[in-house]
Amino acid sequence: MRFTCEKSTLVSGLSIASRTVAQKSSLSVIEGILCKTGLGLSLTGYNMETAITYDIPAEVEEPGACILPAKLFADIVRRLPEGPVTVTVDESFKVSIRAGYASFTIAAESADDYPDLPDVGEGHGVKIPQNALKNLISGTIFSVSENQSRPIHTGVRFEVENMAISAIAVDGFRLARRTYHPEESTQRTMAFVVPAPALKEVEKILTDSDENATFTLGTKHILFEVGAATLVCRLLEGDFLEWQKVVPTNCPIKMVANVSDLTSSIERVGLIVSEKFKSPVRCQFSDQMVYLKTNTTIGAAEDQCSLAGDGKELEIGFNVRYLADALRAVPSEEVTLELTNGLSPIVLTPVDEKQDFAYMVLPVRLKNS
Repeated sequence: MRFTCEKSTLVSGLSIASRTVAQKSSLSVIEGILCKTGLGLSLTGYNMETAITYDIPAEVEEPGACILPAKLFADIVRRLPEGPVTVTVDESFKVSIRAGYASFTIAAESADDYPDLPDVGEGHGVKIPQNALKNLISGTIFSVSENQSRPIHTGVRFEVENMAISAIAVDGFRLARRTYHPEESTQRTMAFVVPAPALKEVEKILTDSDENATFTLGTKHILFEVGAATLVCRLLEGDFLEWQKVVPTNCPIKMVANVSDLTSSIERVGLIVSEKFKSPVRCQFSDQMVYLKTNTTIGAAEDQCSLAGDGKELEIGFNVRYLADALRAVPSEEVTLELTNGLSPIVLTPVDEKQDFAYMVLPVRLKNS
């Protein structure tokens, strides 16, 4: 095998494909990166749960395949001088790497020992702009559960309908939903749950452009295609929360807040709250105003923020971080706060009907003042 490509291109490809290379495994070959040459160069990292393949342009003189030590190869390439890099692999898998006056010789392994990647078949893929898919992921993934006793909730559920693609995440204390409405029908109806670690890698690959990404559902795996990159991962199995039944509707109290102002107020009173010194933020919703208070063993904080609407003197407590996370995920300047009573969740919904999202945070029971 022999190929030549630009250093910057090779560094970029290795940085993406290496994200799913196994760090430590009883199967040593997956600690390496699979390199294949054909029309160009294909780089693959696979940790037996998630695989990323990234194709880069290269001048191929001799096609072939091998497994290169991922960290060593990447470290060498990063330190090479700028310009073309030539890699040659002989029949005994001795690898020669040259760029300018610099040269290295390392050992590779046979590609025959690399495990086969999951095959999702020839299913009908769903196309979605990269920026839209990125917003679905970033707008929900912070709410996935870290509790391994319910593995299904450690991922994000996608629900695809003809004119809507929704992402939902729950962790027992909060819920996040974002929905994208495509201009044309997806012509599909399906639901599946993608593990959070794999989605974080998809999010890193996605750009803010409106170029399409595609995802294709297999029987047990999902394939994402984003530009020159493909990611395939195993789906999570189990019964996901019936989220439509737990999100309150027709709440009697509705107030409109400036997202930036309310977030700043909550973050300020949350400065004296930490993992060690936990305390809820006490919110008193009045006419055109919310008063925020919190007390911990290291001090106390108070603030207030103007709202539009009457909170009817409702007092309710929330986990500071959960409420701030939800507000930071709101994709608009204003948001509607929907409340029922001091023991029911708060729901953040759009003011503008063109948007479609919901963030729910369960309350924390307050002690008497």
